[in-house]
Amino acid sequence: MFRLWAKIFKENRMIQDMVVENDDQDMTRTKKVFSAIDEICYTFDLSKPIWLDVTVADFKRHDKTRFTKDNFIDTIEFDYLEIEVIEED
Repeated sequence: MFRLWAKIFKENRMIQDMVVENDDQDMTRTKKVFSAIDEICYTFDLSKPIWLDVTVADFKRHDKTRFTKDNFIDTIEFDYLEIEVIEED
């Protein structure tokens, strides 16, 4: 089971969150992450964030990263979107 927790923060308060689960054993970890982000963006009605080098490095190191306004093409109404892997096969 792969689970990814997404949280939206504004002024240091979590205003929205959700957990995405994926138990497809044939998918790679990267595909599971991108699939989860697609579902998160659809649910939260967001454009897909851009993975900057800093974002990738944080995710590789901590299994957690933040997408700020620099990661989105559209204007966002919050401070950042944080994703974190909370369970992995």
